Amino acid sequence: MHNTVKNLIYIEELVKLKVNHDKLPIIIAVSKTFPIENVLPLIEHGHLNYGENKVQEAIDKWSDIKPKYNQLKLHLIGRLQTNKVKFALKVFDYIHSLDSEKLATKISLEQKKYEKKPKLFIQVNIGNEVQKSGINKGQLIDFYHFCKKLDLDIIGTMCIPPNDDSVEEYFSEMNKINKELTILA
Repeated sequence: MHNTVKNLIYIEELVKLKVNHDKLPIIIAVSKTFPIENVLPLIEHGHLNYGENKVQEAIDKWSDIKPKYNQLKLHLIGRLQTNKVKFALKVFDYIHSLDSEKLATKISLEQKKYEKKPKLFIQVNIGNEVQKSGINKGQLIDFYHFCKKLDLDIIGTMCIPPNDDSVEEYFSEMNKINKELTILA
């Protein structure tokens, strides 16, 4: 058994010990910087969700593989520049970094052209850190409505919390935010 498969099984077992078995999270295997040869054992094992942080690297790595394994889901977990949206839509099923009206507008235009509607996560700057991108908490509801008017498929939020002792508080706050958005949907 390949080491990547052993690692995945180990992580799955740890997760099962920590969470309710009725609500197991989807594990996204982050394959950025690894060649496809290292990822193929996971695909053959049946793992379906993979994360990349660079559009061009993802296109190079996944363009030949995705058609052969049509159930694979590719997640963009890095920042997306508006000039790369048309390329991202060709390969990604999920975009985890929707962080501006400009990007939302570009995705809306390109999804109409390509007739492909990615699932989107709004990136929230939960700690209001100047060095991080994301929507400010106070602007989130208005931004959500803006995205819905553009016919974007918003399925949730994501954040990269500050690296301090309050991580659990930030994720608790994100849980409340997600519940508010669920009510709006």
